[in-house]
Amino acid sequence: MRFGKLEINPALSPGVLDTATWDSDAAWIVLQNIDDAYWPALIDAVRNGAPLPAASGLTPYTPSCVWHEGTLVCLAGLADGQQIFLAVGPQAANLALGTPVASKVLSAEAVLTLYPTDAPVIDRFFRNLAPQKGPRAMGPVPRLGIGTRMTTAVWPAIWQVMAHSDLATNAIQNSVRELNLLETLLQGRPAETNIAFGFGTIETGYTGSSYEGLWVAGVLDALKHGAPPRFGADADHIQVKRGADGLARAKRLLDASRFYSFYTLDVSDVLDYTALTTGGMALPSDLVNPANRRDLLAYHRQPWRFGGFQYRPDEVMLDRLAGKYEIALDAVGEMYSYILGLKDGAPFDLELSIDEHPNDIPTFDCLTSETELIFVLLEAQRRGIPLTHVAPNFGVEKGTDYRGADGLAGFEARARSLCRITEDFGVMADFHSGDDLSAATRQAIRRATDGRNHFKVSPNLQLLFAEVLSEYHPDLFRRWWDDSLAYARREAAAGSTFALDCIQQSDLDSPTAHDALFHNYSFAFVGRRDANGQFICREEFYSLSPAFYQAYHERIAQYLIELANDLFTR
Repeated sequence: MRFGKLEINPALSPGVLDTATWDSDAAWIVLQNIDDAYWPALIDAVRNGAPLPAASGLTPYTPSCVWHEGTLVCLAGLADGQQIFLAVGPQAANLALGTPVASKVLSAEAVLTLYPTDAPVIDRFFRNLAPQKGPRAMGPVPRLGIGTRMTTAVWPAIWQVMAHSDLATNAIQNSVRELNLLETLLQGRPAETNIAFGFGTIETGYTGSSYEGLWVAGVLDALKHGAPPRFGADADHIQVKRGADGLARAKRLLDASRFYSFYTLDVSDVLDYTALTTGGMALPSDLVNPANRRDLLAYHRQPWRFGGFQYRPDEVMLDRLAGKYEIALDAVGEMYSYILGLKDGAPFDLELSIDEHPNDIPTFDCLTSETELIFVLLEAQRRGIPLTHVAPNFGVEKGTDYRGADGLAGFEARARSLCRITEDFGVMADFHSGDDLSAATRQAIRRATDGRNHFKVSPNLQLLFAEVLSEYHPDLFRRWWDDSLAYARREAAAGSTFALDCIQQSDLDSPTAHDALFHNYSFAFVGRRDANGQFICREEFYSLSPAFYQAYHERIAQYLIELANDLFTR
């Protein structure tokens, strides 16, 4: 099917469209062709807690069922892969879901109505009919942030693990680098470029999903499978980039993720990393005003103490801290106000991310100090920005276990000191890029935080996909690995010593999902598009054997349980 300039089979390319009802006329024909006697039988089954009866071309999902003023509302799947909301009862055509596709009178007491699963309709379903079934703001609750690059192939295992544990998750999560704006795909525009921390320049959107489509696919999967209530949707690393368009582009990303429940605002790129050594000369423009500077000094020079740390910066240090962070905090304040307008009263979690940095600045040259963290959190407090989470630079890097000169003991001590401060502010510390941290490092985080942390992973779930793929569908894995090798060779030819090292570290005769080049260069293949903006191979990843998906789910569950045990079990 064609959507704008994009040709896809939506059933085999989930996470793209902002709806799962892409042919409402066909959906209504399915409902019309079902015998009227089916609908009372469906209602009786729901009321009695019995298995729901199937009908030709229609599968209602028990976990999604809700009652509203004597009317049954539920999510249902159709044979062509579409998903719809159907309502049966006296108020079926008058629900607070928006305009229905069509309605049919069944009796004097019942109307059958079809509603599309468009993103705004789904949001109204959660707000008005079933708030306990959707993603929600949870505040500073310990949780896993689980990157969902492989969308519907990942979620069933996540819901399963959550159902058998007390684990809270952000189970819908991808970063600005991993997702497309839907309009980019529909208009066939080439991918934008971005900087990957510790890697270099990349093309964005390499999962193939869009911000809008990922949320739709994720929340519908939760409704279908009956996800436990403690899950959120994280619009991860909404970046404010340098340049005149930096804030405007961040707002476009917020528009696309308006229904998410968690916002990670990444201002790392606009921090002034030289300010702490310039003697306070890098003041932002708003502090040139003497009154503004007096207000800042007066607030920060109170006798503050957080996490056992005495916060006593002098005027020179405060000028330096303002020089590093003030412009970034101005942007956070503006984005917070913008999100408030988008959410229309719906609560949301808000994270400030300062853990990443430009690639020309080494990780261990810009570790977040206690003084810096307190300054940032006090400024958020002074400005009325209600942060629930913060991600300092603890020394965690992508692609490697902790390698600071101070060793694991130093890492644990730093994490403990910073996390005591965040706890005193009622804010939760977030550890990003945790995929490559060893069990020993994760256990150090648990000890340092007493199990109160938010820990994010993403690439590893895709690498697990490749690991299982190599066992069940080796031909597709080999094509994926060959593409990764070609990517690494292009980068090496362009002068990347990192790419060359990855190639030299890998056994080119015995490719695996764990060699260096696949680990670092495999991400681009799944969502790769051709010159006309069409996906090259994405649908193949969603039409594999049932045995593959079952094995993959088992591997994910094992991994998530290991993470939870290392990070949260006391």
